[in-house]
Amino acid sequence: MPRLQVYLPDDLHAELKARNLPASELLQAAVRAEIRRLDLLAATDDYLGNLAGSLERATPADRERADVIVRRVSRARFGR
Repeated sequence: MPRLQVYLPDDLHAELKARNLPASELLQAAVRAEIRRLDLLAATDDYLGNLAGSLERATPADRERADVIVRRVSRARFGR
């Protein structure tokens, strides 16, 4: 297993030692979580890109219908 040197701010190092936390295990978990987060973000971007590409453009009639719905909801919610 490769070794890695990590620098922590003094306050974070003090908290780590005061709580007797395993630095190596915590760092491994944090790196795994960040990699997973980035993978999920990339997958979301891919999904949304594919979804947007598969949708049809809204027609003027579609836009008018959406405007009517928004006005109805606004009146019902805000009494306008």
